[in-house]
Amino acid sequence: MSYGHTRVPRTTDYAVGGIVKLQALDRLFPNSPRRFNLLYLVSSRLPDGAVALARAAKSKGAALVFNQNGVGYPGWHGPGWEAVNAPMAALMPMAAHVFYQSRFCKDTADRFLGVQPAAWEVLHNAVDTSRFVPAPSKSRRPLTLLLGGTQYARYRVDSAVRTLALVRRSVTDTRLLIAGTLRWPSNETPRAEIDRLARELGVADAMEFLGPYAQADAVGVYQNADILLHTKYNDPCPTVVIEALSCGLPVVYSCSGGVPELVGDDCGAGVPVEQTWDRDVAPEPDALCAAVLRVRDDLERLAARARHRACERFDVGPWLARHADVFGRLTS
Repeated sequence: MSYGHTRVPRTTDYAVGGIVKLQALDRLFPNSPRRFNLLYLVSSRLPDGAVALARAAKSKGAALVFNQNGVGYPGWHGPGWEAVNAPMAALMPMAAHVFYQSRFCKDTADRFLGVQPAAWEVLHNAVDTSRFVPAPSKSRRPLTLLLGGTQYARYRVDSAVRTLALVRRSVTDTRLLIAGTLRWPSNETPRAEIDRLARELGVADAMEFLGPYAQADAVGVYQNADILLHTKYNDPCPTVVIEALSCGLPVVYSCSGGVPELVGDDCGAGVPVEQTWDRDVAPEPDALCAAVLRVRDDLERLAARARHRACERFDVGPWLARHADVFGRLTS
């Protein structure tokens, strides 16, 4: 098995996005970048020269399995989004099997790539439910919201901070944890922008920046929170949502992308947003606040439902078994 990269990061290394799922696969199907009969590529973390690599692999008799996780489109990428899609469109017809990470991923690939693979299925991302578990005891603490993921767009953090300010009008000791790297273009620094906004809203002392973290430390991040606040628009299939559910965190989210497929009807609260491909749409803080308060009023039951849904639908065991089935068929 080759994943197109020289090495797959260890769980103690900092890794985000598509590379994280390779950590689970690598334990069962170790990476062998030079000698392989299967090439497994993830669209959101393609190696340099991915198309040439796939062509060379196929010429030697290796099969390509492609994990499709979102595409470029005007609102998310801006000008040049077509160039982001070009390697994906070239890889899709070469793939012996395509795993779409959500139904949303399938629909957007159909729309923006226009290529139908020979064999495909929707297989949501997975989580090790034996490791990502709820906190063993709920210590008395303020209501704690978590903004997870990598914060590469200001609107995500801006919406969360404004939501915090509104929630604190009703629940005065509410806190917000902000995880990941802040890295959008800024005339000063992203952190300075958010610090200034927090001071203006009077919530600077109710926020904590956790910074980036490795998978080995992720469980502790979730166990220190009560609700995941997921403000990203059109997120294809965020692992952060699945990990939060497994740790018993209900999710308050932008009702867009693949997130509604993950959370379902009874594990949190979605906030309706305009559906468009032309721009990212930030969820309204007033609506997010109302959703947080609804979830807080039913927190114990929703936390149990979140944990149940993760164990029932997203455990890594069946996810790995399905990969093994496909790999076995392609190499028999």
